[in-house]
Amino acid sequence: MRYVGIDLGDRRTGMALGDSVTRMSSPLCIVEVSISEEGGRSLLNRIAKVVAEQVGTSKCEFVLGLPLNMDDSEGPRAKLVRAFGERLAAATGMLVHLQDERLTSSEADWSMAQSGLTRKQKKARRDAIAAAAILNDFLIALPPGTGS
Repeated sequence: MRYVGIDLGDRRTGMALGDSVTRMSSPLCIVEVSISEEGGRSLLNRIAKVVAEQVGTSKCEFVLGLPLNMDDSEGPRAKLVRAFGERLAAATGMLVHLQDERLTSSEADWSMAQSGLTRKQKKARRDAIAAAAILNDFLIALPPGTGS
């Protein structure tokens, strides 16, 4: 099974691609569409377009990063992500999994710390790397034998 990881942002959304056989993920792209544009429809359409172009006709599932507080509670942002996940599932007909995204942006920053990239270059890659970290956490947690 192929999975598309998503790190939902207000202005930029990171996407990653992985599968249950290799249990590996890699950054895919950044979608620079505001979540508020056309009530979120523009972002939904853009995500669907990326999936069609990058994944093709093969079936996939989404893994959407869920922003939890350090005490495991959910704030307003988590509610927004849950609502977007429901809209994404309805728009694409694909299953949407929610995955704890705590510290994935920090993980992305750490992975680029010694890269030699400029601040602007790091910012351009950060969300897709965070999406890959979210997806990687999900893939690692899959039960043994899934996807083989």
